[in-house]
Amino acid sequence: MMAGDSQLVVPPSFIALFLEPHRTRPTQSREVITARYEFCEDLATLLTEHAADIQSSLHVTEDDVLQRVYRGLRVPDSGVDAKEAQWVVNRLAELLGWPLPGDMPPD
Repeated sequence: MMAGDSQLVVPPSFIALFLEPHRTRPTQSREVITARYEFCEDLATLLTEHAADIQSSLHVTEDDVLQRVYRGLRVPDSGVDAKEAQWVVNRLAELLGWPLPGDMPPD
């Protein structure tokens, strides 16, 4: 999905967050999905340095860091819902070259 005049391509993994089971049409408009994608992508990018710092300073595993970040994203004022939090954590793992964490518990 490309946004209007923008060259930004929203990946299928993000669009999937807006699909209901057995449906092919997203529940939100292209503009809403694109804005949410930009926010979540920026958030994942901003968290890369923080996540690497947590791992090196606390000497914990990559999975532990991703779990901590996920829990932080699940607080009410984080700006993301559970599905977006999962996507951000997976994207963070990709950006850092870490193994994907798998599904995190919704709460």
